[in-house]
Amino acid sequence: MNKIQYAQITEHNFSGTSLDAFVRRQEVARCWRWRGGQWKLLPVAYVEDWDLAGRRLRAGKLLRSVQDGEAAYGAWDGDALVGFARLAGPRFGSAMQYIDLAQFHVSAPYRGRGIGRTLFSMACQGARVMGAKKLYISAHSAEETMAAYRALGCVEAEEINWDLAKKEPCDVQMEYSL
Repeated sequence: MNKIQYAQITEHNFSGTSLDAFVRRQEVARCWRWRGGQWKLLPVAYVEDWDLAGRRLRAGKLLRSVQDGEAAYGAWDGDALVGFARLAGPRFGSAMQYIDLAQFHVSAPYRGRGIGRTLFSMACQGARVMGAKKLYISAHSAEETMAAYRALGCVEAEEINWDLAKKEPCDVQMEYSL
């Protein structure tokens, strides 16, 4: 196995087929849900997976966002993209303090190796350069995903971006202070 290489994603190192071998599989057993005024971990079982068409759709969206000037960061094992994070502008919040961590994924065979932590750090640095004070994360509510975000230091968002929250009503709205 090669040493993981990290870089900003550009039109030169990413294409519409760059996610073809990416494994976004997650077997979910329990999710956090807001019930009775508090967060509860409930049995919610399903498999989250991207088929080839879904991977190419997401690759196209990521490529367009980079072409439009948004920042994205990748982790490669040789020629294979094994993790990525994308920041989506513009900033928002009562003091324009937030930038959206719109995508953040590590391919299943590469999880647990610190790749996500490095990509998260790169996204934080990029957000600082953009003038943000906080990352905003509309986080998947699966038990393992929430544990990973909390291990990175993310907490519940002080301000809710209702446009993002309405798109994924089961997500947990989180933030990370830069």
